[in-house]
Amino acid sequence: MKKREKDISPIQKILIIMPTYNERDNIERIIPVVLESDERIDMLIVDDGSPDGTGEIVDRIAEENPRVKVLHREKKMGLGTAYVMGFRHSLEHDYSLTFEMDADFSHDPSYLPEMIAAAEQGFDIIVGSRWVEGGGIENWPRKREKLSRWASKYTQIVTGLPIHDCTAGFQAFRKRVLKEIELSKIHSDGYSFQIETKFKAWRRGFSIKEIPIIFKDRIHGESKISKKIVYEAFFMVWWLRLEAIFGRI
Repeated sequence: MKKREKDISPIQKILIIMPTYNERDNIERIIPVVLESDERIDMLIVDDGSPDGTGEIVDRIAEENPRVKVLHREKKMGLGTAYVMGFRHSLEHDYSLTFEMDADFSHDPSYLPEMIAAAEQGFDIIVGSRWVEGGGIENWPRKREKLSRWASKYTQIVTGLPIHDCTAGFQAFRKRVLKEIELSKIHSDGYSFQIETKFKAWRRGFSIKEIPIIFKDRIHGESKISKKIVYEAFFMVWWLRLEAIFGRI
């Protein structure tokens, strides 16, 4: 595994991919805050047929603001496939930097300038990390915090991935990363999607920077985490390790 030279080409266009399902109480508030953080930012909302009308709200916003686009899916199809669709859109429209970001304000838009600055310094993947010094969480049950910390440590041990917050979902990728991680071969979802993308990028020698963030649990709406997502992540790390051992990653 050979490390790549840093890419210090200018960050000209930035895409924020934001999957949604029943986020009507958050989406109209978060879009303007994100767009105000940097004039280079565009947003792509991937809505999974939200029955609460989230998609219709974004349609209205997109009609008034060309920096906002929306992809409508007929039903709830999962976080991983939403991001893969978004990544393809990013490559097709030549974005320099692409973010994953939640719509519920748990990923605070105030961290965007610092994360963009890290990309401008030449890092390929920038991770908003809860488990580095200066990071943390607010309003989580102790049990959920322990599960998240354990999942990252477990992933580190099994795969060797040198990241403190392996399941972090607030992250950014330079264009060259998305071009090389073989989007057609990513099939995992939830926690395991976040692990798989980081691992495949790291195995290809791309540089990673963790930025400390305070993760704030949602105030409006419901969490989308399920037992299925946790189980998938548990087994995914062993599959990734075996793929690496046999030289398939």
